[in-house]
Amino acid sequence: MGFLVTARKYRPQRFDEVVGQEHITTTLKNSLRSERVAHAYLFTGPRGVGKTTSARILAKSLNCLNPVDYEPCNQCEMCLSIQSSQLMDIIEIDAASNRGIDEIRMLRESVKYSPTKGKYKVYIIDEVHMLTKDSFNAFLKTLEEPPSHTVFIFATTDIQKVPSTIISRCQRYDFRRISLATTKSLLSEIAEKENINIDDKTLTIIAKKADGGLRDAESFFDQAVAFCGNTVDYDTVVKILNLIDEDVYFRLSDAILEKDYTVPFVVSKQNYENGWNFLDFTEGLIEHFRNIISVVITKSTSYIETSEIYKNHYLHYKDSFTESDLLRILNFLTKFSGELKYSQNHKLKVEVALCQLIGLERSETISKLLKDINQTTEKPQTPKTAYSAPLKVKEDVNQITSSPSPVIESKITEVNPLKTPKVNEPENLFNFDSIIKKWEGFVKSINSEKSLVLGPLVSNLAPLGIERNMINVKFDDNSGKVIYSNHKEYFDKKMVEHFGKKFQLNFIESDSKPDVSLNIPKESKPSQKKSRIALDSDDPLIRAIKEELGGEEFN
Repeated sequence: MGFLVTARKYRPQRFDEVVGQEHITTTLKNSLRSERVAHAYLFTGPRGVGKTTSARILAKSLNCLNPVDYEPCNQCEMCLSIQSSQLMDIIEIDAASNRGIDEIRMLRESVKYSPTKGKYKVYIIDEVHMLTKDSFNAFLKTLEEPPSHTVFIFATTDIQKVPSTIISRCQRYDFRRISLATTKSLLSEIAEKENINIDDKTLTIIAKKADGGLRDAESFFDQAVAFCGNTVDYDTVVKILNLIDEDVYFRLSDAILEKDYTVPFVVSKQNYENGWNFLDFTEGLIEHFRNIISVVITKSTSYIETSEIYKNHYLHYKDSFTESDLLRILNFLTKFSGELKYSQNHKLKVEVALCQLIGLERSETISKLLKDINQTTEKPQTPKTAYSAPLKVKEDVNQITSSPSPVIESKITEVNPLKTPKVNEPENLFNFDSIIKKWEGFVKSINSEKSLVLGPLVSNLAPLGIERNMINVKFDDNSGKVIYSNHKEYFDKKMVEHFGKKFQLNFIESDSKPDVSLNIPKESKPSQKKSRIALDSDDPLIRAIKEELGGEEFN
């Protein structure tokens, strides 16, 4: 006999030799051991993962004359006849070419006859989803109640096309994709038996190209050996299988770190000259950054399927990227991959996208920025800005009140407004001294315009300090904040008029009256008694003050 391809030469002949499907082979062996053989089995899964092979092994196990641990002996007359496809009791049907109702009728007639030699007559129907609707309907009764000597084994790669009435009459077994490590291990054993030299890196790209199909991996292996001979090298396999070199992806990730805008054009040219599919290239790039983010998060390569040499490369990135940056990159590439399918010029589109990828700036989280700011402000060497007086943080944080504008972290100050610090600062900057000097005019102006409601409020406020765009003021009346809030636009206008900036008032409660003296004329400072007068709630003027001006009634 001539050359026999690897997929046939090393085809498993026992359940123990089937790799990656232990959950199925163990169940089948146990059913044989307990004599609980079903009349119909449905094997479903991707191509080249062992469905038809397992069906043949099950057929041999049912008819073997000398089974060993419920495995076929592969030496008796029945096993040898099945292996050579000479036993009439094992019928293999290709449903893709025998899908009509006439073929199913013939099958129904043949089911009635007993096996010629074996114990069971086994029907293996491959790609059963190709049968027509009428064929499935004609098969229902026979499949539900076949003769005791008949076993049906269906195999399909597209279970969605099989009617539920057929599935419900079978024992369903779902075959898995073969893992990368399992495929590499099996190819390595075959290479050793065939005296072929091949390294781990080359085995990895062959196994990845197979995408979980062991038969495909063995076919690629045969193709590589046919070209290279007994020594298979990585560069040659990349060329003959037209695979994308993974080094290209590492070159791009390095370019992002180094901001090297020449790399996208070099990589795009390499893609174009080698005839690589740009869609496959983009999908590979997404997988590459997925591998990087798994390393950054887990600090290991446990979740990466690649060769050992590339695993070491990925470990170099564990401190080079942040999670947020990698999520932005993956989001950008995923969106770009969808857009690329509808582009007419893939080369140009990829070049522009890669340049945008390199141009992405690093991102920082708000929590990290706040942490850095806090660390900076806690340093004793940090000079105070020209906008604030020396601060003394109160120990009781419960005294902090709500401020008109959002504040991330409030620091309540306690200073003597008559003893302002001497800070060397430009005159055009706002400082506490200028606030004190202009406060008297600010109070007088409001008293002259709004003496009834706002005059008493501002006359009883004492400025304490200045923080950012806020003036801290002491007050001894809770109604002040409400009145200020209701007339905020007016206060903003007066702030700009007298201080040249729209300051906000930050009210700080005090149990005692503030010990300040601003040299405000006595006639402009209404007495406390005058600000707390008995009011008649039915008086029209009082109602107008409460409704229009925000006034409140004091008892």
